[in-house]
Amino acid sequence: MFVPCDHGGGPASSDFAGFTLLVPAVSVGNVGQLAIDLVISTLDMTKVGYFYTDCLVPMVGNNPYATAEENSAELSINAEVYSLPSRKLVVLQIRSPFIKSKYRPFSQALLSWVQTSKCARVILLSSSHAYQRDDEQLFGTPLRYLLTPALEKSMEGLMQGLKWKEMEKVAAYPGINDTEKVLHIPGGGITKLLFTECCSKEIQMAVLLKFCSEGDNIPDAFALVNYLNEWLQLIKSESSNSTATSSQWKIPSSWRLLFGSGLPPALF
Repeated sequence: MFVPCDHGGGPASSDFAGFTLLVPAVSVGNVGQLAIDLVISTLDMTKVGYFYTDCLVPMVGNNPYATAEENSAELSINAEVYSLPSRKLVVLQIRSPFIKSKYRPFSQALLSWVQTSKCARVILLSSSHAYQRDDEQLFGTPLRYLLTPALEKSMEGLMQGLKWKEMEKVAAYPGINDTEKVLHIPGGGITKLLFTECCSKEIQMAVLLKFCSEGDNIPDAFALVNYLNEWLQLIKSESSNSTATSSQWKIPSSWRLLFGSGLPPALF
């Protein structure tokens, strides 16, 4: 359930008619969440509300996008909504894991909000285990996309122009029956469920994902957000070089503690 803030610079209600909703999948390496961090920080998006749910582990912390001591003490919770009306963009950032067996209730609540808020489309940023790719997925770029039938018709030409690679289906029973293909996203968290639900509800949804491994996933986040930027043009790319484009994203202050706060000097 969306709960608006008492202050903020976006829609005062849950009406985001015509907006694009960005959502991270809590997946391997937290790549989607890191990519969302870069979008919110770079575009200086305004927090307009919270997504109240009992499907996520409770969490509270300081402002992850603090720019000065004055706003560093602002509290953040496990699911918050940010908006940029000038770009018709709304973002749901998720900061904690799902409670076991709560994937489906969360999916239902999220898609209910998408429909009542009149969002035009949903883009899910996700990731999948690199070590579980099949032979076909080992070739070319580690980035993939999926489109629901409701979105596919209007996006087909664009995807061909971008030369993106669609997520391959894999054999349901490898070595036994290789003709029956299924969508398999190991490590993708809620990705497959949410995509399947959007297909059945005729919701316009795209999944952008990257094959990766656990570790320092900052480079994966930059790769995924650059992939998203090829489509949405959230920032102007001054170069076709991905490294040059990555330098244009603003790293949030919270990333300084991504791997902990360091060793206390008292130990030495």
